[in-house]
Amino acid sequence: VQLQASGGGSVQAGGSLRLSCAASGRAFSMYGVGWFRQAPGQEREFVASIGWNGRNAYYADSVKGRFAISRDSTRNTVVLQMDSLKPEDTAVYYCAATTTTGQVLRPYEYPYWGQGTQVTVSS
Repeated sequence: VQLQASGGGSVQAGGSLRLSCAASGRAFSMYGVGWFRQAPGQEREFVASIGWNGRNAYYADSVKGRFAISRDSTRNTVVLQMDSLKPEDTAVYYCAATTTTGQVLRPYEYPYWGQGTQVTVSS
């Protein structure tokens, strides 16, 4: 499966962005999808994930209540809606896919990765 992330940009604190992860390849509907982010000098960290069936969404504590993940199986797309953005959300955001089920939080559990998209939040 091949993934392509898009939708990043620059916003002021309190603003919103909508990231999309478009997939190509067979049987994408059987993959769980996660979003991760990496700020300069920091490790890649989990942001949110959603199961293959569109259920079982998980969020990092730092984004709960502000971010929402969803998937449109008809379009092979997973969306991360980001509201009430903060400067500390600034990072390169990556989407990734896995066949592992359950609460999949660690980057090494995702074998398929898209390129990153930059999100910059100014104060």
